[in-house]
Amino acid sequence: MLHPQVNAAAALRRRPTADELAADPYTRLLGVRAAMEDANEAETGPALPLPVVADFDADGVPCRLYATKIGAPVLLYLHGGGWCYGSIETVDRFCRRVADRSGCAVVSAGYRLAPEHVHPAALDDAETVLNHLRKEGSGLGLDASRLAIGGDSAGGQLATVTARRQRDAGTPLDYQVLIYPALDPLTSAESYDEVGEYGLDRASMKLAWETYVPDPALRLTPDVAPLAVTDLSGMPPTLLITAEYDALRDEGADYADALIAAGVPVVHTRYMGVNHGFARKLATIDAARAAADQVASALRSALTF
Repeated sequence: MLHPQVNAAAALRRRPTADELAADPYTRLLGVRAAMEDANEAETGPALPLPVVADFDADGVPCRLYATKIGAPVLLYLHGGGWCYGSIETVDRFCRRVADRSGCAVVSAGYRLAPEHVHPAALDDAETVLNHLRKEGSGLGLDASRLAIGGDSAGGQLATVTARRQRDAGTPLDYQVLIYPALDPLTSAESYDEVGEYGLDRASMKLAWETYVPDPALRLTPDVAPLAVTDLSGMPPTLLITAEYDALRDEGADYADALIAAGVPVVHTRYMGVNHGFARKLATIDAARAAADQVASALRSALTF
């Protein structure tokens, strides 16, 4: 059963007007961006104070650092939003909570968005930030020798593609956190038909994929479709979170199974009664706080020693 808190949270988001719905796709996208940012404080709650919250530039990519101590290991976090919206601000409260409870620093990256910047711009930005952390992390008070990556939805896709590329480059990451990741450009899973009416459907995901990767020939390549990767051995240990009422539920579960089959240690947790996007809504959905704390606990176990 869908949790009543999910419906209450949905009511906080401004619905598009008739004019916005009738507008061209880019204008509609701008409306989604604005609505997400406008509802952000009500959805995510007050900012948890931390000893360190600092914006910085990572070789051209805007980032925000959250830390509670000097010399902490690092999670690079990539926000969700269909590669087209979302921001450092929309995951700010989530990142604060994870940093506070994990003992790890969190670096949230403001990667470039489509359609202004299509694939591989966001992926390039993620790798740029990783390279910056490895070179300059000590100057930021970080221990970048212990490095994890994570993200939600589109950010989860960027995170695991980056992790696979790092593996292939001989610079493997220590851990990955994937929260309802978007992994299948074909949108072929049965969960689209079962739960597509709960805030994310096949049409909206097809549009997101097509906007992010306009060239159809690229959509099933490893740098876009993690489920198309034939060798997942050597990927980092993984926490993968899915949601019961999420159209992306099945592709997340399939990826967890594929990682396990490749010998990768995986914890896959499905949060019941909630839908896509729940994890950042700390002010309105109890499961969001539980998910953030699970992420923090996993990072603490994986990176602090």
